[in-house]
Amino acid sequence: MPSTDGMPAALPAMWRALVRGYRAEPWLLSVSFALSLLAALPDALIALWLKLLANGVQQHRRELVLGAALGLGVSAVATWFLRLVSDRAQRHFRDRLTIALESHVAELQASVATIEHHERPEYLDRLAVLRNQVFVLDHMYASLFTTCGWVLRLGVTLALLASIHPALSLLAVFALPTVLTSTWRPGVERAAEERGASAQRLARHLFDTATTAPPGKEVRVTRIGDALVARRALQRFSIGHRHLRLPGRADATADFAGTAVSAF
Repeated sequence: MPSTDGMPAALPAMWRALVRGYRAEPWLLSVSFALSLLAALPDALIALWLKLLANGVQQHRRELVLGAALGLGVSAVATWFLRLVSDRAQRHFRDRLTIALESHVAELQASVATIEHHERPEYLDRLAVLRNQVFVLDHMYASLFTTCGWVLRLGVTLALLASIHPALSLLAVFALPTVLTSTWRPGVERAAEERGASAQRLARHLFDTATTAPPGKEVRVTRIGDALVARRALQRFSIGHRHLRLPGRADATADFAGTAVSAF
């Protein structure tokens, strides 16, 4: 079997997931994405209405004040309505997509001709992560749609700032530390999850052995219940140690980046 070290990069993997989602639910994917972008637009225009409202108050222009106030009201109602419709569309899309993704994962695991992938620990670890974290795949679409909405908000905000003075658009540079740390952290967490997959599988096996009915008689006869609990606690501690060691640094870096941006 081929080596398990050559994992695809983030962007090709995301594109593959998008293609899979579009094949499963093309209409719901398109509608959910469009509604996410539309819901971000009225919220971004609130800064424009506030600017016009301030100009109208300073210049004593009643029609400008009324227009800006009407724009604020329309933006608030449109933001609420579009977010409501977008959330419902995304929830329906994620429910339908979860079924399709879990079926696809089960088909991939069942379509392998040999049983070698069930005997090699490196494959078992990857399969365990995929099986236990398959629900994260449908969360990826919601995160992607939200990110696109924030990019649209950022573009509109920068356009408004540049209309006041071109130098104000440079404020976006101070957001780079947060962007870089948020991009780096998921890779660290994924590496920690893969390193702890073996301990996670063993902890799950010990839990099933101690709590399910089929091995219950043997556990009571041999009186190994306390030993199973102790071994599972040890494995859980090992998993927690792996998860906290590197992500703790990621948290510290993200907090530092956020503090720096706030200070600027």
